[in-house]
Order: sequence, then structure tokens, then C-alpha cells
Amino acid sequence: MPTKITTRFQELLKRPQLLVMAGGFSPLHARMSEVLGYEAFFMSGSQVAAYLYGYPDVGLLGLGEMVEAARRLAAACNIPIFADADTGYGNAVNAYHTVKEFIRAGVAGVHIEDQEAPKKSGTLAGRRLISREEAIGKYKAAVAAKNEIDPEFVICARCDSIGSEGGNFEEAIQRCIGYVKEAGVDAIWVNTLQSREEIREACRRIPAPVIAPYYGPRPSPTFEEFQDLGAAAVLYPSLTTANGLQATWEVLHEFKERGPVVLDEWNKKAQSSRWGMVPRTQDPILPAEKIRKLEDEFIPKELQRDYDKTFGHNRH
Repeated sequence: MPTKITTRFQELLKRPQLLVMAGGFSPLHARMSEVLGYEAFFMSGSQVAAYLYGYPDVGLLGLGEMVEAARRLAAACNIPIFADADTGYGNAVNAYHTVKEFIRAGVAGVHIEDQEAPKKSGTLAGRRLISREEAIGKYKAAVAAKNEIDPEFVICARCDSIGSEGGNFEEAIQRCIGYVKEAGVDAIWVNTLQSREEIREACRRIPAPVIAPYYGPRPSPTFEEFQDLGAAAVLYPSLTTANGLQATWEVLHEFKERGPVVLDEWNKKAQSSRWGMVPRTQDPILPAEKIRKLEDEFIPKELQRDYDKTFGHNRH
């Protein structure tokens, strides 16, 4: 039997090799990541808010909206989806309910932040934390919920102490140790680590797999450095979105100035790429061949579409 998706995600976090997760909001991007060999995909709340609703990441989305976004991602691909569950959408009781909803959506794990609600983006100013005691209770509730349905589901506590009001690195470490030893979470995300030394110390002192995104001076650590520093995983929440948004910004400006010739230029640029043009409407990104096979197998011949004598926008 194939390995359950939650078990697979646990294995990826616990193995010696670094897990690198692309992030974003789109089922298409998740499938693309899978095709290119990424082993898991991170559903970023900031990207769901921005791309699906046009909102900043300030806690405006609720449980239902985030679970539905997660469900779409999980249905689109076969790699584990690690979902942003913000603050659990309330107190410990809400967090308990939140975990069950995400499990039913088919994702492999969630992270829950120790911020006050409404939360702020984990990379911007203005963050405030709930008390250590309240956070531990919330994580205990999350662990209890997953143990009732799927004990292999990953509960990750994200600590936002670094850069928050009154917070610091040492408080982050002490909180994270408590989240593991007292609440029993499966993994820790120490947010906004500022140096390689902080990554090394966090991974050494926290008794659980550590997700360790780096927000210090450039250049960023390489994948090999992250692994040597002890990180279990590193994720890039806007890897599938930020550069694409920049390209869209440029195309819109150029198209407004010069018209349709711009599209021809961009297509030629894509065709000359070492990876070629992305197959936007066909396998392996979209399951076009599977659709044709289903039509052939289940639709009476006289009702099937005529693909030979008709053509679409991809005709050459």
C-alpha cells in the first residue's frame, strides 16, 4: 500500500536530508512543483490572502476560506501539503476544531502561530504574542484533535517571538522547547531567524524537527548550509508567486505602451529558455490526457468530441 500522506510528511521532516518546500496558493503551482521533484508544498496564508482575495496578510481570512484553499491544493497533487492555519482562528477550542477541518481537507500538516489575533504577517512589524501558557494550551488542543483522527498529522508550532513586541531570540527558544515538551507538537517553525548562528543554536536546543527560514542579511544560506546547521526543513512562501507577479507587472506596463507585439516577444523569450515554455494546458501540469482517456472509456462513441476536425488556440 502507498504511504499515507501524513506519514510521508513526518518522514520528510525527520530524515537527515533537508526538506525544501516551495510555497504559494495555487493548485497549478503545487502540481508544477510536484512535477519538478519538490517533495512537499507550503500553502502560504499571505499568498492566499493576496492572490485569491486581494487582502494583506493581517488576519482577515477565516477558517472556512483557508480550509477550502487547502482542499484545492491537496486534491491537485500527490505530495504533502503543509498548510498555514494562522493562529488557529481563536482560542484553544477553535484550534482543536481547526485541526480537524484541515485533516478532513486532506493536507499533511498545519502550522499554528503564537501571535495575538488578528495576526500580522510573520515577516512584518506589529506582531504581538499570546502568553506562553495560552499558547501551550492551544497546541495541546491541536495535538489532541489530530490524535483523535490521524496521529501522523503534523502539528507545527510557529514561534513569532523574534521581532515581536517585547520578544527576542532566547524567549523564542524557551517557548519552542515548551511547545515540544509540554504540548507535544511534532515540529517547530522558529520565525525570522537573523543569522546562521541563530539557526544552529535553535536546531541544537529545540528537541524536534526545526523549520528555519532565514531573514538575516544576504546572501541566504545555501541548502547545504541549512542542512549542516541542523535544519529539518526550509520553506519559501512566495517562491511560486513573487517573481511571476513581477513578470505580470512588466508585461502589463509593456502591453499598455506597445500593444500585442509584446506578447510575441515574451513567447519568444519563453521558447528560448533552457527549460522551454511551461505546458500550461496539457500534461504533465494539467491532466489533459487523463481527461481524453476518461472520455474514450465512458462516453458513448457517438457522443464523443471531434478533436481531429476542430482546433483551438494552441493550433500551430
